[in-house]
Amino acid sequence: MTFRLFDAPEREPSRSLAFAGNRIERQSEHRSDDCVEKALAEPSARLLVVRDGRTLIKLQGETFDPWFSVGELGGIASSMEQAILLGRDDKGPVLAVPGDFDAERLPETIKAIEHRSIYIQGLVDEAALGALAQAAALLGWNASHRFCGRCGSRTEMRAGGYRRHCPSCGADHFPRTDPVAIMLTATKEKCLLGRGRHFTPGSYSALAGFIEPGETIEDAVRRETLEEAGIRLGRVIYYASQPWPFPYSLMIGCYGEPLNDDIHADSSELEDCRWFSRDEVRLMLAREHPQGLTIPPKGAIAHQLVSAWAEGD
Repeated sequence: MTFRLFDAPEREPSRSLAFAGNRIERQSEHRSDDCVEKALAEPSARLLVVRDGRTLIKLQGETFDPWFSVGELGGIASSMEQAILLGRDDKGPVLAVPGDFDAERLPETIKAIEHRSIYIQGLVDEAALGALAQAAALLGWNASHRFCGRCGSRTEMRAGGYRRHCPSCGADHFPRTDPVAIMLTATKEKCLLGRGRHFTPGSYSALAGFIEPGETIEDAVRRETLEEAGIRLGRVIYYASQPWPFPYSLMIGCYGEPLNDDIHADSSELEDCRWFSRDEVRLMLAREHPQGLTIPPKGAIAHQLVSAWAEGD
């Protein structure tokens, strides 16, 4: 593989991925502590309601609408004091609010749908799906950082949900993003795919693992591939990234150049790991593999890594 500075397609590969289409102007330098209150007072304010990996969706005939006005929330959202200002778009302020609902007792016109199902089924447009990723990540982070990591005291939400302040020791805490390397080891003729024990039957994917403190992306790609498959890598190149709100990760997609062929898979991590030819991968992409083998759906970065390689030179 060759790399030329700025030699890339007009549309960045990341733009084709689920959760990567956020169009909100985040206004990161202009978040006052009362910005949520001011935003909620605007008639044009729109809210996403999220709880336990699900987002509320309004069913309107054949369409699916994730947006609520303040007046529509009724008893399905918790205290608005926990609302987070995501930013603004061309329609007005956009906020996220933690849900307070029983999924089994919602009106027939409202459903609580898992985030994975929303993207796999294509229920909302890419801009709404990107906003959902931002909402889920920030609500999740605020919920898990209610107490100060320095002194243990209860923290207070500030800056519209983008900072938590400890009034006891004065510490400020900011939202985190967990970087994850996901990599396709490949030559011109073959690529390396594995399957975890929790995967759906017949599904194979690119290898992945968290980037550790003090580690470059490239070294994380090499380390994870060696640990999981026993394959040593030479060159590593970046391809695309994807926000992944489970709960607040960033998937960083790369390609790696293998230096050996013999696989020594870590059985505690992988149920199976093997080389696949380009022709076999194309059958998997088309869901025509004779053994029913597949790769993750189109919205996943693993699919993008595999398909770009299979369809390339």
